[in-house]
Amino acid sequence: MLKITETNVTIMVADLDKAIKFYENIGLKLKQRWESHYAMIETKGLTIGLHPSDGKAKASEKVSIGFMVNEIKDAKVVLDKHKISYKEEDGKSGIYLHFYDLDGTLLYFTQPKWR
Repeated sequence: MLKITETNVTIMVADLDKAIKFYENIGLKLKQRWESHYAMIETKGLTIGLHPSDGKAKASEKVSIGFMVNEIKDAKVVLDKHKISYKEEDGKSGIYLHFYDLDGTLLYFTQPKWR
């Protein structure tokens, strides 16, 4: 019987070093790196694989990765500190800060309204 032991989402990136730094800047930690071939970064409940590509892969507009936070103001401080532009949205389910990584992957921080 198949037993899945761990999961991750892989993002194709143009520059592995810059991608790792970007995700570390927004609060994820480097889990493992295999030289210039692949890296895994993580936060509670999520592992993201970073795979170098030729830079021609297009980011999907149908997938986004969200990070739930207790205080949206803390997320604003992080994004402002690293000069990452974002769009704020006060939605029905929470307050959202939508932004992109260096390769165009849609990301967001959210402070859910149900907590």
